[in-house]
Amino acid sequence: MSSSTTASGIDPIAEAAPLSLCAREPHVPADRLVAEMVPPPRFDSVRFSTYIPDPNQPSQTEAVHVLEGFAAGLGGAHAVGGGKRKLFGFGKGPKKAPVGPRGVYLDGGYGVGKTHLLASLWHATPAEPALKAFGTFVELTNLVGALGFQKTVQTLSGHRLLCIDEFELDDPGDTVLVSTLLGKLVDAGVALAATSNTLPGKLGEGRFAAADFLREIQGLSARFRPLRIDGEDYRHRGLPEAPAPFSDEQVTKTAYATAGASLDDFPHLLDHLARVHPSRYGALTDGVAAVCLTDVQPVPDQSTALRLVVLADRLYDREVPVLASGMPFDKLFSEEMLNGGYRKKYFRAISRLTALARDAKGLVEA
Repeated sequence: MSSSTTASGIDPIAEAAPLSLCAREPHVPADRLVAEMVPPPRFDSVRFSTYIPDPNQPSQTEAVHVLEGFAAGLGGAHAVGGGKRKLFGFGKGPKKAPVGPRGVYLDGGYGVGKTHLLASLWHATPAEPALKAFGTFVELTNLVGALGFQKTVQTLSGHRLLCIDEFELDDPGDTVLVSTLLGKLVDAGVALAATSNTLPGKLGEGRFAAADFLREIQGLSARFRPLRIDGEDYRHRGLPEAPAPFSDEQVTKTAYATAGASLDDFPHLLDHLARVHPSRYGALTDGVAAVCLTDVQPVPDQSTALRLVVLADRLYDREVPVLASGMPFDKLFSEEMLNGGYRKKYFRAISRLTALARDAKGLVEA
């Protein structure tokens, strides 16, 4: 072996070294947070017509029909004008609140296509992109943190539609904050659409409870029409099992051979995530074509596990393949975690990382 060749058989002179997520500490300005409130890249091209309902689950077909009608009803002028003068009550005369449901809540388990439908609603709503917003609950709370509450109300009040994916019911403080925000936006005429996770202890049978969501948003519950979407995780319908982990050497060689790939030791990456705010995990993956991880092992604690869930969501949104050595992804979380209050988050992360691992298999074969 020549002196310029590593133990893994890589010539660092012949091939460019891969990126490292651990070397990145992105800073995201507030205006980028607003501009990026659109469906993630994975859902750029989804439409109601590309959602394939399970023929054994009629609620899926019904949900599509209801959402198509909801989108069509959002055409025309903004419900109450949406201007900033109206927002803070400086206009003449009393402001009339919208009558009837101004929101839909998609109630279903992970993997039944709720985000697909939510993004399709965003695309189908007849309004300019600048008048529609789409983001996760975490991204919305990050926006409030960056802009302040009043400025966030002011920024979003002129919108036709706000879509909130993965509404977090497990943080009472943030739930009250966002519920108050949504009340202001509904008063300004903004239509709402949401999906959610479930409360700790509400383990159910793999689906999210509309009753929990409607109770937590309290005064807004009358504004939402729940749509139940039954079904199994589509990522497991007729698909092969996740590929077995590769060797450290295979992962390293693939990282060097793949333009734009990152290469990190998994335990070091978990440590790095603790130093980067989750609102920046999307920026952390900017320009990354594939994530290569060595020495994947079970996460040590719940805080680390929840950070990993956010990273998995951002990678899945961006369709970034994940190639790994070590433990398979279904061994990431302990039995205690998988039986606890955040179990649905962990199962979602396993499902999404498994899908990305399938995508990465071709990189090695290439």
